[in-house]
Parts: sequence; C-alpha cells; structure tokens
Amino acid sequence: MSQSDRGLRRLAAGTLLAAFQGTTAPAWVLRELEHGLGGVTLFGFNVAEPGQARELTTALRAAGEPVISLDEEGGDVTRLAYHVGSPYPGNAALGAVDDVELTRRVHMAIAAELAACGVNLNMAPSADVNTEADNPVIGTRSFGTDAELVARHTVAAVRGLQAGGVAACVKHFPGHGATRVDSHLAVPVVDVGLDVLRARELAPFRAAIGAGAKSVMTAHVAVPAVTGDAPATLSGAALTGLLRGELGYDGVVVTDALDMHAITKSVGLAGGAVLTLAAGADLLCLGPLPTYDDIQTIVEGVVTAVREGRLPLERLEEAAERVAALRAWFGAPHEPTAEQNGVGLHAARRAVRLTGAPEPLVEPLVIEVDTPPTIAVGDVPWGLGPWLPDAEIVRVGPEAADVPVLLAKAANRSLVVVVKDAHRHQASQDLVSALVAARRDTTVIEMGLPVWRPGSGAYIATYGAGRPNAQAAVELLGAR
Repeated sequence: MSQSDRGLRRLAAGTLLAAFQGTTAPAWVLRELEHGLGGVTLFGFNVAEPGQARELTTALRAAGEPVISLDEEGGDVTRLAYHVGSPYPGNAALGAVDDVELTRRVHMAIAAELAACGVNLNMAPSADVNTEADNPVIGTRSFGTDAELVARHTVAAVRGLQAGGVAACVKHFPGHGATRVDSHLAVPVVDVGLDVLRARELAPFRAAIGAGAKSVMTAHVAVPAVTGDAPATLSGAALTGLLRGELGYDGVVVTDALDMHAITKSVGLAGGAVLTLAAGADLLCLGPLPTYDDIQTIVEGVVTAVREGRLPLERLEEAAERVAALRAWFGAPHEPTAEQNGVGLHAARRAVRLTGAPEPLVEPLVIEVDTPPTIAVGDVPWGLGPWLPDAEIVRVGPEAADVPVLLAKAANRSLVVVVKDAHRHQASQDLVSALVAARRDTTVIEMGLPVWRPGSGAYIATYGAGRPNAQAAVELLGAR
C-alpha cells in the first residue's frame, strides 16, 4: 500500500467512533486506534463500575488519541450507572425546577464523574423541544416544551460539562422533539415551515453554539422544508447550509448512531457514512451493532468514494482538522471540579410535585406497571425498590395483570401504583384506572412525563426515573 493510500485510509478511519462488546478493549480496537481510528463510543455493557471504566479508557489512550464518548444525560439515559440507575435527575426534572444554576451544577457533577472515568466527550445534552407529548424517543430527555426554557438550560448544561473538561455534544440537530416516530426504527418527519423551525427547534442550538458547545449531534429526522425526504444526518442543506452557514457553527459535527434503521434500512452503513461526510459531518457514531468487518467495509466505502470523486478529499481533511482541534481542547488545562455529592438528590427533591395528600403508609403494596424500555434508554433499572425496603413490590405487565387479585392483595393496606409515561401506553392507563376506581385512596407515582392523570387520591410526578427521582417520591409518601 502506498503512503498516499495509507494516508487516505487513516483519514477515513479518523472519522469513525467504533463500539465493541465487553468491559475490556478487544485487540482489534487497540490496533485500529494505532492506525488512526477516531475513537470509541461506550455503552452500558462496557461499564461495570468506575474503576473498571478508568482501566478501559487508560488502555484505549495507550493505543492512540481517541475521542472517548458515551451518553450520560442523567435521568433515564445513563451509561456509567446503566446497571443501577443514574444518581442524577434528567432534563425534564431540571426543566421543571427551572433553575439554570442548578442545571449547571448537576452537569458539572456529571462531568466530574466522566472525567474521573477517562471519558472526554459526553453525547449530551438533549436540546430537543418536546412539543409532541407522544414522542417515543425524547420525552423526559428534554428540558420541556418551551423553546426559551430549553435554550437556557441547554446553555447551562453545556457550560457545566465543559467547565469540567468534558466536551458537550448538543443533540439532536435540527430537533427531534416534534416527532412521533423513533428514529432507531424509521425516519421521523418534522413537517414545519422555516419560521417555526427557527423559532422553536433551532433556538436551543443557536444558544448552545453561542455558549461554545464543542460538538453538535445530527438527528435522523427529515425536515421537508430543509432536507426534503432525507434525514438531516445525510443532508448538506441541514449540516452545511443551516448549521454551518445560517447558525455559523464551526465545531465538530457528530452523527447519531448510523446503525439505526433510519440509515441502515435506506442507504446502508457504508452508504450512510459517505453521504453524511459529504453533507458535513466530522465524526461518525456507528452505534453498538457494527462489527470489525463492518467497520472495515465502511472505511473501504469512504476510500472508494474519495477515489471516485463522490466525496472530496478536502472534506475528510476538514473533518480531521476539526477533530484535531477538539483533541487539543481535551489536552488543555481545565480547572478540576470536585464531584458534588448530593446535588442529584437536591435537584430531584426540587422537581417532584405532589397533588393531593397520601395516607400514612400501612403495610404498603407497591404495584410497578412495567413499561417497555426505549432503545436509547435500554434496560436501566427503575422503581421504588431501594427506597421502600419494607414494602411488598410487585412488577406487573399491564396486559397480563389480574386486577381482582391485585386488589385482594392490597386489602387493608396502602396501595401505591408506579407508572412510567402512562400517557403513551393505553394498557397502563386501563390498569391504573381500574385500580383507582376500586381504591380511591391509591397514590399514583408517575416517573415519566405527567401528561395523563387518573384522579387518584394522591398523585406524585417525578419527571424522570433516576434513583434520586424515586427517593424524592418516597420521601413525599412519608415513609420512615
């Protein structure tokens, strides 16, 4: 292989953020990092505990200069605490409090934990304005439904993360909040005019750019007024015209995971890689599914596209320059920030809302109504278990639940029903309504968005399902 061929392959590999299974780095990852692989994206299955995560990232750094990224949003979406639940409330809870200094402090604490584990790029915050209540993929990941509120908290999150030396990646450009389709499964459409897009979806991104956000993540959503039928990730009009041109952004553009169906079921992994690079992306998050062979195929696809003139070499060189500038920022001195113990619980306590008055707990029966996890969240534990050790806790699927049996079990006892985004699941609503109709003194705890309310004796909204959200709810029950 000639020197020019090796240089081209290195440029192509330098755009990729690969993933791998397990808690140690496979030999192929270390080898590819030596040969110029841009970096890695870590998932919950890569992290057992902080010490192991630090050993893993130390090994990765010994092989190259990787961008080491993951999704640590707080609340429902966590990778460091995937097996136990996040110690921080997510964006919906912080938006409900609406204290930008608190949002900044929470994200400084998150940054401290990430930096201690060797992570230098956080795929957060979500800057999506969640105007669609039935949104299956954003929900509590958004600060709220108001563009100005979302903008000011996005800025606070960016500043908190980057004060701790961890680059923020503001997502999902140009906005995933007005969709009713999960882009892991298909291409959602945000069918609004440019005036609405600028005033609503783009406002938080414009603010984040002004605050110095180091990276922005693309969305696999089509915005017909800008992208036609194509998802923004593959659209030069969105990434180069709108983001670079109109909004003046010159930082690193990172794609959402290219293994999502919005890409793989339309243009394929390698085809998607070429198209998004041509559109203006700099780093390609591949997601957890692509194998080493897939990654080799992607590199070959990018190299071939350059040789055939479908992808300008200058585009790869420009991406390499932007990523090099990001790496230089990683290496610059950052003032260390101590982990702020307790800020997560403090924030969750300020966010929780109580309607009505719970009766004193008497041999409580807690019915947790199971909710299918979204792909972005994964199977992260949630519920009241750790905070009500003396209660009997039953996890039920709403379709299979036997209401008379549950009511008989709850006889002469306090009944607490826990749901998560009940407004999106008719079977959950039906089950809770039947229980409340028979037991008006039921306390319902909603650990998603409090859109649907069943008229129970007491109703607690936590705005998220992280560990501190659950603890704050239990405190309102008067448990001792």
